[in-house]
Amino acid sequence: MTATFTTEKAAPILVAGARGMVGSALVRRLQAGGYTHILAPARAELDLMDTAAVHAYLAQHQPAYIFIAAAKVGGIHANNTYRAEFLYNNLLIQNNLIHGAHLAGVQRLMFLGSSCIYPKLAPQPLKEDYLLTGPLEPTNEPYAIAKIAGIKMCEAYNAQYGRQYISVMPTNLYGPNDNYDLANSHVLPALIRKAHEAKLRGDKQLMVWGSGKPMREFLYVDDLADACVHLMEIGYDGPLVNIGTGTDITIRELAQIVMEVVGFNGAIVFDASKPDGTPRKLMDVSRLAALNWKAHTTLKEGIGRAYASAAFGDQK
Repeated sequence: MTATFTTEKAAPILVAGARGMVGSALVRRLQAGGYTHILAPARAELDLMDTAAVHAYLAQHQPAYIFIAAAKVGGIHANNTYRAEFLYNNLLIQNNLIHGAHLAGVQRLMFLGSSCIYPKLAPQPLKEDYLLTGPLEPTNEPYAIAKIAGIKMCEAYNAQYGRQYISVMPTNLYGPNDNYDLANSHVLPALIRKAHEAKLRGDKQLMVWGSGKPMREFLYVDDLADACVHLMEIGYDGPLVNIGTGTDITIRELAQIVMEVVGFNGAIVFDASKPDGTPRKLMDVSRLAALNWKAHTTLKEGIGRAYASAAFGDQK
């Protein structure tokens, strides 16, 4: 299921979604690895929801490898509020890229999914084999359904056409270029911004959604990019692979680390009227470990880097 990736460093590699957190990390990692022909079109250059435009772009540029890091993403509130957009937009983007890659004769592709594809109450840690074994978390079901469709689409093109389209499932990600919009962001960037603004205002408390009891795993985005490029370079063409750290913490513990990094010394108050989401999401990363890769950035170190790079429109 693996073979050395022999494409020259100057061969074109497409990073779809290169302006986002994951895409920009992939670009950084590829550049550091000596790859010199990175295709990273902005939305003004290529609208990934325009089927004809995507197909024409792939036919013209003939990438040797495609990373699909483009997606409509958000936290619990955004997923639950914009259910139609999360389903339709993500299906359209990934369908355009996967089918367009096939039409253009692109043999190798990596589709990036999300840990939310696994059943809400699946055994922990989450093994790749748990896919489609139970009901999903209702608040982000449309996004998860889209990602599951992308996984199955890659599998279908591999089986029918002999392509090498692989899928990887990152755990919760954070880092440079994250989304800090409090209405639509994930839990970690939201906590960073809340703690930062609470410090500026001189607040005595930090309000955190939910009970603080759910457990989550967090991976620094540059570690994800390193894992993805590692899989590309070893020529991995096997089944679904989880990418994570293999360790998790409670939201309460996460908030405490964020407060320490930001320098906010108030008390934590939990808003139990807000949803917790899935009780626990921890990845089983044994398949990735067998491929000789593991995460290397500690959570506190990564949060420090993320906070240092964040822009909230005020002074820190």
